[in-house]
Amino acid sequence: METERHRSGCPINLSLEVLGDSWSLIVIRDIMFGNRRHYRQLLNESEEGIASNILSDRLKRLTANALVTKQPDPAHKQRQLYSLTERSIQLVPVLVQLGSWGRKHLPVSPELSIRAKILEEGGPQLWVDFMNELRVMHLGAPSQGRESVFERLEQAYQQEAAAQQ
Repeated sequence: METERHRSGCPINLSLEVLGDSWSLIVIRDIMFGNRRHYRQLLNESEEGIASNILSDRLKRLTANALVTKQPDPAHKQRQLYSLTERSIQLVPVLVQLGSWGRKHLPVSPELSIRAKILEEGGPQLWVDFMNELRVMHLGAPSQGRESVFERLEQAYQQEAAAQQ
């Protein structure tokens, strides 16, 4: 974690100091749920339209706080590949709860809330399965050969997006 002064040692305060800005969780969401692992994908494919200077800053902060790693992409030496760390993978339950709260209390769109609905309805075991799959995708953990939660979420999103057109 960055060596800086903190307002207090309260765990909620410290968490918000790392994740409480307008973009950090959105960048993690896009890597986690959209499998956007390159800078250009994060810049151009985010629904919220993040500015390039903000994205660069957030990626630096997330890397400095050990939530994201950056390494050369083996498939394309001129691009960097961003990966989630164990710290950010452990945010899955938090993001599920945020999505659940948003679905209940805010005017969400069907296609952008379908993943949250599936994860909420799937419960903690689905979250664990998704976290394990993220560990395979981002940390090189051995595959457990189960049904892909990521693919299930992506298919549901694609179907809902097509239904909305």
